[in-house]
Amino acid sequence: MARKEKIEEYSGPAGGWGSMKSVTRHMLKQDAVRAAPLLPKQNKQDGFMCVSCAWAKPEPPHAAEFCENGAKATFFELTGKRTTPEFFTRHTLTELRTWTDHDLENQGRLTQPLRYNPETDRYEAVDWSEAMAEIGRELAAIRSRDPKRAVFYTSGRASLETSYMYQLFARIYGNNNLPDSSNMCHETTSVALPETIGQAVGTVRLEDFDQVSTLLFFGQNVGSNSPRMLHQLKDAVERGATIITFNPLKERGLVRFVDPQNPVQMLTPNETRISTLYHQVRAGGDIAVMVGIAKALVALDDEAQAQGAPRVLDTAFIAQHTAGLAEFDAYVRAQAWPDIEQESGVSRGDLEVVAGIYAKSPSVIGVYGMGLTQHKLGIDTVQMLTNLLLLRGNIGKPGAGICPVRGHSNVQGQRTVGIAERPELVPLDRLAEQFGFEPPREKGLNTVEACEAIVAGEVDAFVGLGGNFLRAIPDRDVMEANWPRMRLTVQIATKLNRSHLFCGDVAYLLPCLGRIEIDRQASGEQLVTMEDSTSVFHKSRGMQEPASEHLRSEPWIVAELAKATVPGESTVDWDGWVGDYGKVRDAIEGTWPDKFGGFNRRIHEPGGFPKPLPARERVWKTENGKANFKVPQALHASFDPGTDDKVLRLITLRSNDQFNTTVYGYRDRFRGIEGTRMVVLMNQGDIDRLGLKEGQEVGMQTVADDHVDRRMQGFKVVPYDIPAGCVGAYYPEANALIPLYQHAERSFTPAAKSVPVRMLKPEPGIV
Repeated sequence: MARKEKIEEYSGPAGGWGSMKSVTRHMLKQDAVRAAPLLPKQNKQDGFMCVSCAWAKPEPPHAAEFCENGAKATFFELTGKRTTPEFFTRHTLTELRTWTDHDLENQGRLTQPLRYNPETDRYEAVDWSEAMAEIGRELAAIRSRDPKRAVFYTSGRASLETSYMYQLFARIYGNNNLPDSSNMCHETTSVALPETIGQAVGTVRLEDFDQVSTLLFFGQNVGSNSPRMLHQLKDAVERGATIITFNPLKERGLVRFVDPQNPVQMLTPNETRISTLYHQVRAGGDIAVMVGIAKALVALDDEAQAQGAPRVLDTAFIAQHTAGLAEFDAYVRAQAWPDIEQESGVSRGDLEVVAGIYAKSPSVIGVYGMGLTQHKLGIDTVQMLTNLLLLRGNIGKPGAGICPVRGHSNVQGQRTVGIAERPELVPLDRLAEQFGFEPPREKGLNTVEACEAIVAGEVDAFVGLGGNFLRAIPDRDVMEANWPRMRLTVQIATKLNRSHLFCGDVAYLLPCLGRIEIDRQASGEQLVTMEDSTSVFHKSRGMQEPASEHLRSEPWIVAELAKATVPGESTVDWDGWVGDYGKVRDAIEGTWPDKFGGFNRRIHEPGGFPKPLPARERVWKTENGKANFKVPQALHASFDPGTDDKVLRLITLRSNDQFNTTVYGYRDRFRGIEGTRMVVLMNQGDIDRLGLKEGQEVGMQTVADDHVDRRMQGFKVVPYDIPAGCVGAYYPEANALIPLYQHAERSFTPAAKSVPVRMLKPEPGIV
């Protein structure tokens, strides 16, 4: 579908009338006017949890506790459009592979279970009973040969109840192959933080934003990825807090914001400046930034000691609660300022100013996103932020802490209830006692390992609980070529996406209820639960009639798959659980009584109920019982060594008209790009130096040492305010340029924020 392209600078703020117009446009585009009355119930105690981001829900809530992208997600789920079996009689899968991501999902909600017919290259309608019986037979046959040859993937929006049932099904089946979307974003956090503070999640609750004096913001685009967080940032700024941002691009939401719920701001030129200081760090250079701040902080502490003034470092906290300062201090002192400036792209003077502000701030929160986690040394980067906070005791006190901002709405909660490939993260002995089976003890496959196994021909079955796996992962072209080698592929989804167009020998597309739709089971209408980014559990109740009478709930689908595949091999009461999800919550409480005590009662408390966070109480569940300083391996986190000025660091980006792989439209309002997503954002100096021109069509080729030629053509050069040596392109379009092996060490999170690439002149016939 041809679209009119327009690229021009956007000078407005985040929020404001631009946000209001966008919401209205998408409501009409999705034929979702009937959904508009439900928006006031979004993220409310008596309503439903947003199906997009996982940001926290305040109590009491704002009058409209939804953002522009949250409204788009609701309209996309409650769209009036339908993808019926008749759609597939008109289109083969081969043809549909030529469609864009947006055009596929824009066809609307799937209405009936579908089976792929390889002879016609089309999906065809099938009865639920027939689908479940064949899937069960196929999975059972694979299990009889080797249960480790099946993969059970989970996207980030499945509820706690569904996720718990799903991980039980996989383990009864016989493996821990439970990759999920967290493997692609915050798995780095899950590995880094247990070593430093003894827990895999952040320490910040929503109330800390009411007491914070300074926020250090790293690698997170709040305006597009978690816009409701702007309420807390705006309130903090207006209360006098300082926000200092480090990010390669100047993202609009971290610069200026107009609150759509504030009549004064909407009707006057009034707006809130979010960041007091904004430094554009070189991609992969955040370690150097934080080392520089720490080095300046240590110098201030030395000066204070020399003058007999109060110490800058929190020596009492460090002595009582931490270990490893001596080694870290020696490392920081040994780093040279020219190296720090070179790797970070930020001057010594600017970093010393930040250190001065930090030294005088009584409470500091460190906020970060995938700009820290998706690098080769992502773990080192996250631990470096922990180091910085520990220097002044900014973990475990009001208004302070570390705050990883999670992406999808329940991606953190799924790990809490057992979606994990590492068996040590799950109380397997308790599951064995509860349900009368022997759980597998061998480590399972994470997302990257699952992809490698599929390429190697070592996976026979893939079951996907939501998501758009083939579009979200690295090495897209390699994966798509190898995907059809599998015997069985099963996708559970609400809408059509590109992953559904590549099939195993036997392939099913199973349509499920959306979270906002009423879920009626034997005991009546059901509610489900999620965990937000600040480790608080919330309930969600469907409020709209289902898009089709043929849809089934995710718990029902998981239960039927289990009954068809592993009947009688545990004491799990699958039918009873489907009839009453409260029984699933009772089982979850039985597995984790310390986290879910009184689950069915407490989930009705206003504002939900919090998960225990030991580090918040300065209880460190580390091996040595202390919070640990960690010495980074290098000043930069990228695979690019930085020795060739023709090699640029590619940052994959999301627009404000998408969420994860779902592209709502072709208006990246904040960046002034409309009608296309095939652009490469470049520093004007790099454009000139490489002999390119604005608007020129170019390609990119990955610099890799595995002898695989990864290149893409068709990117239009757009001059942009981005650090020299860095370029930006949209995710997921640019995923084919990310090698599977270029991932964060130990966490296996794809290194999508500093991919080494070279620019190419156009090549005819190459796309």
